[in-house]
Amino acid sequence: MNSQPDLEPAAKDTPEKPLRIAIQGYPGAFHEIAARHFFQDQELEMVPADTFEELIEMVEQGQVSDIGIMAIENTLYGSLMGNYTLLNQSQLSVSGEVYLRIKQNLLVLPGQSIADLKEVHSHPIAIAQCLDFFKKHPHIHLVETCDTAWSAQQVSEQQLFGTGAIASTLAAEMYGLDVLAPSIETNKKNFTRFLILERPTGKDPLVPADEVNKISMSFAVSHEVGSLYKVLAVLAAYNVNLTKIQSHPIIGKPWEYLFFVDFTVEGSVGHEQAIDAIRPLTHDLQVLGVYRKGNHYEY
Repeated sequence: MNSQPDLEPAAKDTPEKPLRIAIQGYPGAFHEIAARHFFQDQELEMVPADTFEELIEMVEQGQVSDIGIMAIENTLYGSLMGNYTLLNQSQLSVSGEVYLRIKQNLLVLPGQSIADLKEVHSHPIAIAQCLDFFKKHPHIHLVETCDTAWSAQQVSEQQLFGTGAIASTLAAEMYGLDVLAPSIETNKKNFTRFLILERPTGKDPLVPADEVNKISMSFAVSHEVGSLYKVLAVLAAYNVNLTKIQSHPIIGKPWEYLFFVDFTVEGSVGHEQAIDAIRPLTHDLQVLGVYRKGNHYEY
């Protein structure tokens, strides 16, 4: 009898692990909503960080998170300069962006009314965005906390009757709270821009090279008349569209500044040519990210 070769067991399908996203804040925070808009077709696991410094460290180390998402600017409050500094000093690169319309909502335990509330808790910025609403309800004391979603979580877990939270509708869903008053922010055109941050790993980028159309970089220029103008003139000659320029003092060099610049490219001119053209006019030039322009979302 001829012996049959041993058959290898059929390979088992290994379920794909969820993508671990470091966010500043707690589950249900706006960072999570922005991440879910950007990675729409993927299974995600949120990894909370108390601070942006901790978020950067998590992504750099790569032990508990694969990618980070970090707020960088807001249409009401401008640039988050501390986050620009963190990005510039990190080993991470920007691989995407997403814009999220920030809607603040008054969340309460089921059955509560506005008359029942004695306090409302939330992050200071969220409270500031809703002051006009609370002027109509002067009996409510506003209490600052570390996070919007954390405030909602505390109301739910501690069953804080008479206490509300300002947070997202996702937080309401996650913690079983009622939306007593939706979209209570004063300014209805409040958007936050978030950056997707990755470690340079050599793997395929999130965005194919032929779809890249936005670049973020930083540089300094000589402390001379016309030095910044020369850089901007060269960029204009390469027909790039400057979408942001932000200056930041260089510590230890009084009256000298680091410039953070975003620009988009269209047509046949590649971003490499524009960057190479300004390199001799700058120093400490750093390309922070090459990615695709982000979409705007409401939640």
